[in-house]
Amino acid sequence: MKIKNFALLAGAAGMLAACGGSSVVAPEDLNNQRVFFAFNSSEISDSARDNLLGQALYMQENEDVKVQIAGNCDERGSTEYNLALGARRANAAKRVLVEEGIDAKRISTISYGKERPLVKGSGEDVWKFNRNATTTVK
Repeated sequence: MKIKNFALLAGAAGMLAACGGSSVVAPEDLNNQRVFFAFNSSEISDSARDNLLGQALYMQENEDVKVQIAGNCDERGSTEYNLALGARRANAAKRVLVEEGIDAKRISTISYGKERPLVKGSGEDVWKFNRNATTTVK
């Protein structure tokens, strides 16, 4: 009896989620789609997950598309540290796409560390944009 009630509750929750106005939208183009990260983190935020779910939708609808995800960091930290952190960020983004059914062979990753800032300068107003994983079509 408990399992049946759980199944009913899970089904109702799924229906509510489907009607709940999800912010997941497939982009028109994957080039330069970016997800952003907190300082010293490769954890996928809710907004980053929504962006990546949209990318996954696009890739499901366009099965011939292959992408590269580049992990990037702000200027703080050593070159070696930022290359490793950039790799973790790119792989975290890839993991979300793979969890959504995208074949891992369609996704390559690379880390640029702090070598390719999106915005030049210093300070949190700049750094927050440079901590990203950028998706481009190959």
